[in-house]
Amino acid sequence: MQLRPLILLGITASMVSGVALGVLGYRAWLAPPPTSDTAKMFDRVLTEVQESYVEEIPRETLVSNALRGMLHDLDRHSVFLEAKDWDTLKSETTGNFGGVGIELGFRDGVFTVVTPMAGTPAEAAGIRAGDRILEIDATPAGDLALPEMVERLRGEPGSTVQLRIESSEDTSPRSIELVRDIIHINSVSARQLEPGYGYVRINQFRVETGEEFSAALTELNAEAGGNLKGLVLDLRNNPGGVLQASVAVADSLLGQGLIVYTQGRQPSRQIKFKAAREDQLDGAPVVVLINGGSASAAEVVAGALQDHGRARLLGSRSYGKGSVQTVVELDGDAAIKLTTAHYYTPNGRNIHEQGIEPDVSLKDDPSPDDDEAVIGEALSLLKTGEDDLQARS
Repeated sequence: MQLRPLILLGITASMVSGVALGVLGYRAWLAPPPTSDTAKMFDRVLTEVQESYVEEIPRETLVSNALRGMLHDLDRHSVFLEAKDWDTLKSETTGNFGGVGIELGFRDGVFTVVTPMAGTPAEAAGIRAGDRILEIDATPAGDLALPEMVERLRGEPGSTVQLRIESSEDTSPRSIELVRDIIHINSVSARQLEPGYGYVRINQFRVETGEEFSAALTELNAEAGGNLKGLVLDLRNNPGGVLQASVAVADSLLGQGLIVYTQGRQPSRQIKFKAAREDQLDGAPVVVLINGGSASAAEVVAGALQDHGRARLLGSRSYGKGSVQTVVELDGDAAIKLTTAHYYTPNGRNIHEQGIEPDVSLKDDPSPDDDEAVIGEALSLLKTGEDDLQARS
């Protein structure tokens, strides 16, 4: 079996990438070098538990639990993925699965909604970025690991799940029943706001997002008679995804210069990504919409365009995830997702736990009724460049 590492910048989603990195073998975990004192200790404890614990537990389960604990204690983004968890992660790359449409993060020991995906049961129920999940089907969320929570949120279309949620604006918990549906992940959507001005929304950075974004710009420019005057790029509630996809999107708008660079312990993690294509808008102004649900790969694009002065950022402070995860498939249909580097914007900013501040601030997470008004504010900024825009209350 050929083992392929994946490079992630998303909160939960992952995509295949072509970056060649080291490969870890599952057998290396099961049978450490016999000369290692720590390996001997691990094997001794494993054997003792297997032979003497009051209940019989399969050896594979004990090893999986040990690996899960090892990764869990590193940081909240590193995790050991058993076969079913690995399948769940890969299914997100296909764009279709049964669920409620919530992108999850983990902050201050609490499962936190990074974003409700557009057109999903979660969005329809009024769930917003920043909401905290306290219970799922009467089970305290604190008793569950991330893969278990994801597994419980997903299920057959038509089935229900009960959530108890606390909002950042209202600390009184509320109960919500969601009916699962087929979740379709559409990466890029585009339309004209008015003649000569385009709008592109990127929901998530998947493998093909760079090509889809480039195609959307080409189509918008054609609709504008070859004279696209400006673009609103909407990255709100975008949880991230593939590093290379975010680089490709920024590349389509920059034309030259550094986009992002990564730094890790290994020399192979010291990578600089530079623009190598022509600016498809030929310098036409760009406004980027961000909010607290804009994370990771979305922050790569926003940070690069802001540092180069290529775009104005409008909205509220972004999520703040500046670490890079590598997913490596192991023998036995398992995988590990491991933090291997931090990324930095062209000006050297590491936005981890800090986020990116917009150039012009707007009220965070407007209601659906206000969404078009926010896009209208972006269009006004695009056309006039005024700094004194006010959020709608």
